[in-house]
Amino acid sequence: MADAASRAAEQVARESYGRLVAFLAARTRDVAGAEDALAEAFASALKSWPEDGVPANPDAWLLTVARRRQTDAARRRQTRIAGEVHIQLMAEELDEAAANPQAIPDRRLALMFACAHPAIERGMRAPMILQTILGLTAIDIAAAFLIPPATMGQRLVRAKTRIKDAGIPFAIPEREDLPERLDAVLEAIYAAYAKGWTEIGDTAADRLADEAIWLGRLVVSLLPDEPEAKGMLALMLYAEARRPARRDTVGGYVPLERQDVELWDEPQIMAAEALLRTASRAGPTGRYQIEAAIQSAHIARRVTGQPNWPTVVRLYDILLGLTDSPVVILNRAAALAQADGPEAALASLDTIADDKRMSDYQPYWAARAHFAARAGRKDEAHEAFTLAIGLSSDEAVRQYLTSQRAALQDG
Repeated sequence: MADAASRAAEQVARESYGRLVAFLAARTRDVAGAEDALAEAFASALKSWPEDGVPANPDAWLLTVARRRQTDAARRRQTRIAGEVHIQLMAEELDEAAANPQAIPDRRLALMFACAHPAIERGMRAPMILQTILGLTAIDIAAAFLIPPATMGQRLVRAKTRIKDAGIPFAIPEREDLPERLDAVLEAIYAAYAKGWTEIGDTAADRLADEAIWLGRLVVSLLPDEPEAKGMLALMLYAEARRPARRDTVGGYVPLERQDVELWDEPQIMAAEALLRTASRAGPTGRYQIEAAIQSAHIARRVTGQPNWPTVVRLYDILLGLTDSPVVILNRAAALAQADGPEAALASLDTIADDKRMSDYQPYWAARAHFAARAGRKDEAHEAFTLAIGLSSDEAVRQYLTSQRAALQDG
């Protein structure tokens, strides 16, 4: 019974965490308080569900308990009559939602735009969306944004406090205010997808990728005239189309250049191509449209049978001009290795070798290892492979890198 209760709680956390946090925080604008109340509700569930059984509507049960915690906390803070009226209205709304969980309005998009408000520090907008909507930890978010976990945690706390203190509304902003906020929303959605994409074979990671695509579709449906939203959704669908080819029949890792293109998902490719064409006609070309175009160039191999590395390099040149990102330099180097050889790729990587963020960034060391191996620099490759293996969280990737390191000894 205890195991069944734990599994049920984990499933609700995966499927409903962001939706419940957004709903609980919508009236109070207290994101941290909503998270605390929901955390206490989950703790209560782990105590009572093993004895009483998993309720028929776990979302409703959690919402009811979280509402009680939230209301109690609000009563401790509020002493004036106006405050009591507000608490009563909040309690009535939450009671109604708990009684009918299917009718709980989905306020995640509104919360995402609240997190992207100009009053929030620019660098914290996307990370806060990742934590509040998708439930990622500060450690996970710090890794995605190349920031120390302790620093990320402190900044997230300050950002949540800012939403409450500034009275930031939970609403999709007016048209003229959209561009600045939309960037952070798209960045968060894609960062979530990237994490889910990287950790292959992990159920929670797969769920995160699915959730990111769902949010991407939601943004496109609500903002159909935003070309960058379509570009980002296209980018995710291109990548998702290749998912079936990223593992061999025994679960081994397969790099892009060795993937069986017949395993790529054609309907998702067609959907991505249509989105990219529409986005390109609708407005200026931005980061996500360029990244989607890079994926489209990779996908062209499915039709032509030949890779298109020079085009990929040129597209990365454009993207680098837009972002000046070390990660873009790293990805460009991978394409450069195919187009111009490993020495050119290593020379490109040397330009970011002193960037402290690369010191524990696994893709950097994996790329350097492969380029050095191809260039015949065995000692350098061995050291880089060793670092990349130690930094890998995916067992299949570790095994692949270990086999590549062992191949150095065989010439």
